[in-house]
This record gives sequence, structure tokens and C-alpha cells, in this order.
Amino acid sequence: MRLKDFNPGSIRVEDQRGMGGGMRFPGGGGGKLGCGSIVLILIGALVFGVDPAQMLGGLQQMEQQQGNSAPATGGKTTDESCNADPLSRESCAALASLNTTWEPLFRQANIPFKQPKLVFYSQNGQSGCGAAQSAMGPFYCPSDQGIYIDTDFYKEMEQRLGAGGDFARAYVMAHEYGHHIQMLTGVADQVRAAQQRNARAANQLQVRMELQADCYAGVWAAKNKDLIEPGDIEEGLNAAHQIGDDTLMRNAGQRPVEEAFTHGSSAQRTEWLRRGLETGNEDSCDTFADLKS
Repeated sequence: MRLKDFNPGSIRVEDQRGMGGGMRFPGGGGGKLGCGSIVLILIGALVFGVDPAQMLGGLQQMEQQQGNSAPATGGKTTDESCNADPLSRESCAALASLNTTWEPLFRQANIPFKQPKLVFYSQNGQSGCGAAQSAMGPFYCPSDQGIYIDTDFYKEMEQRLGAGGDFARAYVMAHEYGHHIQMLTGVADQVRAAQQRNARAANQLQVRMELQADCYAGVWAAKNKDLIEPGDIEEGLNAAHQIGDDTLMRNAGQRPVEEAFTHGSSAQRTEWLRRGLETGNEDSCDTFADLKS
């Protein structure tokens, strides 16, 4: 994927790498686990052998971040953080492309827009939703509107999951950005409220959230066809398949149980990513349509 050059001053970046196991933000109080805040938690649980209850507990022990920092923290400028290595620069370039694609659409819809921030960390970090651990994979935290990434995950994604390639990595970033869109449009709050009213439907609603984020990722790519190279679409669809709940469970030696799905089956994830890619229309991403009266 030919991501364009970007102005580091146009994106929001925070860098927790090299800060001794994660930042501790000022302020206190309990937190909440927002919808879509762990996008690949099942990978940590099934592939890396991490206890999911432990990961959820870590996220729920939140120390809320107060305010936002425009320059990258940790004594680095945004430019230094984005150019720390090729994967960091690629992530920053993807963020810049996502911003320039989605912001005009929000403006046209007369919906207030705020850029998310990209937070780099290594092994362990701290988010507005609690502890960040590399085994979780990239995730979005609605409390501080941050997309959290340990770029080493991309190596695991290729080596352990068979989901390599620059477009596969861009798909992951675009998926996380999809959760930011859901937060800005109010969908995330609506789903969270519905989950609280009907705990039995919580997983089903979460799956719909994740599939919508997959579709939004496809829409971004479709609106940037000039960036697509031969083989990119196949990389993205393969990645969506490889991180489907049923495939992850099978690869971990477990029998797929639909009631335990949190992100959707491989067939569902590829279907919704493909829908976004083929339509290029965010209105086609209504994964909740059949629930409406």
C-alpha cells in the first residue's frame, strides 16, 4: 500500500516506549470498559496464552488521563516517534490518511469531529481504560480516544497468525479507527446502553460493533484506491479471516462456540470488510439494521 507522506504536526501522537512499563496518569477514580476497547483480546487469550480475565481486570482498573498532549510524550517529538522505525512511520502515515478521509465526511454530515491520538507503547503501557499489554493486540480506548499499538504485534500477526503484509497492518489501524467513528457518532454509547439493559445480548452486540469497524476499514480503503497495490485486497481479506473468532479458536485447539464470539467469525469479518471495499459507502456498514423496528 502506497501511503502518502504526511505532516507530523497534523496528527496526534503519544509515545510511552522506554518509560519503564507504562505511564501512570494523574487523577483517580474507577473506569469503565468501553465497547470495542479490546479489538484483538481473543488473540491474547487463545494465541499467546494470556488469561482474558486478567486482561479485562487490568483494563477495568483505570486511572483516567486528564487532558490531551499535542506533542508526543516521553521526551520525543511527534516526528521522532513516527520515525522511530518503519512500522511506526507506517502507522503514523495510516493515521494521517484516515484523518484526511473521515474528517470531511463528518463535516458534510454536520457531526463534530476530533482526531484520535495514536499511542505507541512497548510490552506494557497505560491507557485511559487501564493497563495496556502487548498480548492484547492493538485496541481503541474511548475514554481518551486513543488507538494503542505495540508495533511488535505486527510481527506476531505475520509469524503466528499468517496475516502479514502492509495492507493487513493498515486494515488493523483502520479497524481501530472505526471504533473512534462509532464513539463520535454515538453508536458506541447506544450499544453500551443496550448491553447494560440486556446482558444476554452483550456478545452479539459487540460482534456487530466489530463487524461495523471492519466495514469502515474497507470504506477507507475504497476511498483511497490510488493507494492500493496488487495483492493488497487479498492481504486484508486474509487478515480478516485469520482473526475471526472461529479460526482463532480452532488454531488454539478449541471448538468454536458462537455464543463466545466477540468479533465475528472469519466469514463474517471478510464479508463486512469486503462490503466496505466494494461499496466505498459508510452507509452500507449498518450491522444493526435488522435489529431496528
